[in-house]
Amino acid sequence: MKDHELQELLSRMTLEEKAGQLVQLDGACFGTRGITTGPQEALGITQETVDMAGSTLNVLGADTVRRIQENYLKRSRLGIPLLFMADIIYGYKTIFPIPLGLGCTWDPELIGRDYAFIGRESAADGAMVTFAPMLDLVRDARWGRCMESTGEDPLLNSRYGEAMVKGLQGDMVPGKNIASCIKHYAAYGAVEAGREYNTVDMSEMRLRQDYLPAYKAGVDAGCRMVMSSFNVLNGIPATANKHLMVDILRDEWGFDGTVITDFASIYELIMHGVAADEKEAALMAFRAQTDVDMQTGCYANNLADLVREGKIAEADLDRACMRVLKLKNELGLFEDPYYQADALKAQEIINDPAGKEAAVQTALEACVLLKNNGVLPLAKTGVRIALIGPYADTGDMLGLWAIHADRSHSVTLRQAFEQKLSPENFRCCTGCKTLDDPAELGDFGNIPVVTKNPDEETVRQWEKEAIEAAEWADVIVLAMGEHTLQTGEGGSRTDITLPAPQKELIRKLAAYHKPMVLVLFNGRPMALSDVEPYTDALLEAWFPGTYGALAVTDLLFGDANPSGRLSVSMPYTTGQVPVYYSHGRTGRPCAPGQRSRFTSRYLDAPNEPLYPFGYGLGYHKAVYGETKPDKTCMKSGETLTVSVSVRNDGDREGCETVQLYLHDCAAAVARPVKELKDFRRIVLKPGEEKTVQFTIDEEMLKYVHADCSYAAEAGTFEVMTGPDSERLSCAVFEYIQ
Repeated sequence: MKDHELQELLSRMTLEEKAGQLVQLDGACFGTRGITTGPQEALGITQETVDMAGSTLNVLGADTVRRIQENYLKRSRLGIPLLFMADIIYGYKTIFPIPLGLGCTWDPELIGRDYAFIGRESAADGAMVTFAPMLDLVRDARWGRCMESTGEDPLLNSRYGEAMVKGLQGDMVPGKNIASCIKHYAAYGAVEAGREYNTVDMSEMRLRQDYLPAYKAGVDAGCRMVMSSFNVLNGIPATANKHLMVDILRDEWGFDGTVITDFASIYELIMHGVAADEKEAALMAFRAQTDVDMQTGCYANNLADLVREGKIAEADLDRACMRVLKLKNELGLFEDPYYQADALKAQEIINDPAGKEAAVQTALEACVLLKNNGVLPLAKTGVRIALIGPYADTGDMLGLWAIHADRSHSVTLRQAFEQKLSPENFRCCTGCKTLDDPAELGDFGNIPVVTKNPDEETVRQWEKEAIEAAEWADVIVLAMGEHTLQTGEGGSRTDITLPAPQKELIRKLAAYHKPMVLVLFNGRPMALSDVEPYTDALLEAWFPGTYGALAVTDLLFGDANPSGRLSVSMPYTTGQVPVYYSHGRTGRPCAPGQRSRFTSRYLDAPNEPLYPFGYGLGYHKAVYGETKPDKTCMKSGETLTVSVSVRNDGDREGCETVQLYLHDCAAAVARPVKELKDFRRIVLKPGEEKTVQFTIDEEMLKYVHADCSYAAEAGTFEVMTGPDSERLSCAVFEYIQ
């Protein structure tokens, strides 16, 4: 439609129809799970509301989408199509590593290509909008939704956010691309105590310095939607927060797309204690220019009346409604309300070998080798290998948000190992239960994960088999980690160590003094200091996706060289969190190993994480040279070039992620001890040396001041380069204005 045609359509709409475009209901209201009466009654809405609702969520499948859309249009007075949105976070049918694993690739270009595939696969099956990417910065590993974030650093998260948005949306071609809804705006990753749905309280300066940049990158990349977060921010719930939604998002950043709530969060304004009832909640959210009400009756039952009462201007209702209509128009729904959804086409893409290849390649780059005393890579012949653990023979390595996954394609570690080893050199057993009682975790919709432990006799048999396998083996590979439901939404934990049954089995198997490799499957950075000493090698695999087992096995056997680097710090103990590399410096800093009581330190643990941000090993041997700026003084308007040489002294090709950090030594506001400013991935052949150059410009020196202005100031800066945030060489330069 042309703009004037949209305006003409809007002019013909009643108040109720306009409000209806701002209502999103789940599939149950459209008959995807039987009769609709129950869901309608629970929400307090009528069939008329369902017939005018502007969008639905998590209803996919080309045939289902076509059937619902056809029935919906028959009841629509003006023929305005329904918009289908879904949680497609890191894969649709083909699942890639969880975003925390994607962050460890340090390869935004690769991730952009992956998200283009995700958009293509899901669009073919009827998806039009996805609630992704999640751009929350996370530094507290207790929070279950760590798995959905790409990490702890504003710059790295921003690069990924831009790549994901552009990958999903492409040129917005119907049936090929889908609109991106970035989330959760804002600062959801900073919930107090790492507890889901909890309060966030922080300074405006901290908000702008650390938490807003990634959302801003998503907006600048052209995302069509923004989702408000569940949390209160400085006393005001995000869904009704005018400062966030209007002052910053709309006015400062110029976002004119659609803002949607998270699930039922307008109604939750009542629970937060800022609204007396649904009508007041609707008024507060709407005045904050929150456009779409997900899964409540607040807008449906109140917006039209609020306009009639003069509390909302009809022009404002028109503006919100037009945002939704424009999105539908951009997606081409008025010409093709089915968005070219095609079940056969979807199946072709799902079975496309290129999708499998992409998922394997990304999993290879997402895994991080944290420790290796020489036991890796494993030999394929002449060595007896026992694969033991709850993740040894399961396809459930997809993570919590793989809600649309085609699990029939999932590859298990056992299957992948059997492709490498002869039967006489390989044994596999479960060994122990994942955790004491998974039933306590509840469930998460229809995700088919085991939530019931076997009987005690089975558990005893598992342990017996594990001990026999350990006695037989030359090398033990442990496949362990968190239960899927211990992570993700609602998966906050106060103890982020391995579950007790797995730690107990590790201790028992260690008594046999066999080389032991631990492969971790998890959705958060875990505290591993109680099990790390028992291991000879440690590979962090996260939840690696549909074909992740193939990548893990290639890395273990040396068919690929690990290249992943941590995008989050791995804590030494739970009590350290939040722990992150870009912390502030106190007035009484404590140097590593220092024991003075009157410094900022713990009595019972180091300040430093077990493994730092940016860290990761490979099978090559990289040697870094000194940091060399091309001058010692940089004037305003100039740039400075920093060089560092990297040489591979190993006997195989390897990939290095060369990292650049800056520190403002004496600023008007106390600055972090270091901040990532740039990075380069380079491949080095054996014996090869490369010089990596970074350009420092004035923009890199700017920071958010106490008054929230953004500027650089003259002074001394430290510039650091190296393979991670701790192993750095440093040089100094002066910046003169």
